[in-house]
Amino acid sequence: MEQKPMIELNGLKKYFSISKGLLKKDTTKVKAVDDITLTINQGEIVGLVGESGSGKTTLARVILNLTRKTDGNIVINGVDLDKAGRADIKQIRKDVAVVFQDPASNLNPRQTVESSIMRPMIIHGVPKAEAKQKAKEVLEMVKMDQRYLDSYPHQLSGGQLQRIAIARALALNPKVMILDEPTSALDISVQAQILNLLLDLQEEMGLTYLVITHDLNVIKYISDRIAVMYLGRLVEFGPTEEIAENAKHPYTRGLLNAAPILDPELRDKKKDVIKGDPGSLIKIGPGCRFCDRCEFATEECKTSMPPDTMIGEGHQVACFHPLQGSEEE
Repeated sequence: MEQKPMIELNGLKKYFSISKGLLKKDTTKVKAVDDITLTINQGEIVGLVGESGSGKTTLARVILNLTRKTDGNIVINGVDLDKAGRADIKQIRKDVAVVFQDPASNLNPRQTVESSIMRPMIIHGVPKAEAKQKAKEVLEMVKMDQRYLDSYPHQLSGGQLQRIAIARALALNPKVMILDEPTSALDISVQAQILNLLLDLQEEMGLTYLVITHDLNVIKYISDRIAVMYLGRLVEFGPTEEIAENAKHPYTRGLLNAAPILDPELRDKKKDVIKGDPGSLIKIGPGCRFCDRCEFATEECKTSMPPDTMIGEGHQVACFHPLQGSEEE
């Protein structure tokens, strides 16, 4: 059976202009998101990874229409946002929910948990009595006791706050959830609980997830496919197991090598990690954006942008000289 696309990005771009000089006549384009093409299917979990400054959060903000795109096309659940009417936009805002990194900043400190969960429903015209009942239901879905409905954010732990944020995101029965670093502010043990909760909810409700994180261990645990971004570009995309065991882009391989090793018996193994600091989006050459940090870079890499190449079923890489074999070899 053919899978239904829930998020389709075609040539998506987001450029910011920086003015320079006393008269601000000279402008520089910061290509935060540069020509991203990506499809996420119904019921799928896609992990988006990359170092800080790679453009992950900007991409999410463009998809959510919190930041206006520069060019390209976004289709959500079959609706082209460029052609969407007011009713379509309202429906998309119900269909797509978001959970941000810091749970404490997501909730109004002066509102109770119940009020925070009810607020998006009230905004969308749900009757107050129905919203109160739904708040109880979603709190139960995230495995929290209903006594917390009368609590204020400062009375809750980080893990509890993140559960509340997830409950609020579920209030309008979304089809897609965008999770921006959903566990990075939490302790390791609490991270596991939240990830397991997200997996349970995804299976029960058939949700589609876009999970944004820098933590490769989180992504390998939760996602079906992994998309790797570097300085605004998608450098590799494919099935999680294939990427984890047989990454082809030097940047992806470096990220995997830099991830903490959970197995104590493997920690003595020496791994090559990425050299140098992340590049700047302000000074970008015509070639591959990773070439200054890549030990395999050639003159071609410095002068030309590598095309997206399919090297296996559903596995694409933007590299002139994709790596061979696995990192264990």
